[in-house]
Amino acid sequence: MPASDSATGAAVAAPAPAAMPAASTAASPTSAAPAPATTAAAERDPRIARSRAALREALITLVEERGIDGFSVGDLCTSAGLNRSTFYNHFRDKESLLASFEDEVIEGLGGVLAKFQNIKLRELAAYSLTHRPLPMLVELYDYLREEGPFLHAMLGPGGDARFGMRLREAVCGRFVRSLLHERYQNDPSAFTRYYISFYSGAYLGVISEWIDSGMTETSEEMALISMRLLFIKPGESIKM
Repeated sequence: MPASDSATGAAVAAPAPAAMPAASTAASPTSAAPAPATTAAAERDPRIARSRAALREALITLVEERGIDGFSVGDLCTSAGLNRSTFYNHFRDKESLLASFEDEVIEGLGGVLAKFQNIKLRELAAYSLTHRPLPMLVELYDYLREEGPFLHAMLGPGGDARFGMRLREAVCGRFVRSLLHERYQNDPSAFTRYYISFYSGAYLGVISEWIDSGMTETSEEMALISMRLLFIKPGESIKM
């Protein structure tokens, strides 16, 4: 099988917050809007950070209650305790706000997944055989737990379906691809593409189930489960 490691023989498959000073209340969505407030800008200005945090919390609440298409910018501002002019000082519309927060999560995941770059299947197999969780996987699940409320909203029935696809590629696809033998990592063949797609979808399902069920398992337990799923063979006992 192309995605196997010859050393293991195992197939491979992640009270209202203080508002920022507002510009003229005449601002509107049709006005020329500046670029969205970035995470770096928020780190420099505590007022921006507080406003972003309030909008993020409001977004999560409204998506859970009404679905992504069930509320307006006005609803967001009311829920966040901000005025509309403050919102339009930093975001063009609801979609740009959503994209900014989704990008933030994907970027954070990228920082965690960069550590998987040099992981080898032999190393992963050694951890699995001794029932030790791979530290990098524990860190991944720690980050996913930290972002649990946002991920629950976005991956839920009222969330953003496109974000699920991004998460599958950014986390699951990247994880699976990093474990392939180097000669297959850029292999364009149909089987390798479907192999990566198969395992990427499976791991997105694992993450979604964990988040949807309340993240009751620890990060260490999820790391062990993920590793066990990677090496399990058809017909083998599915017990840990």
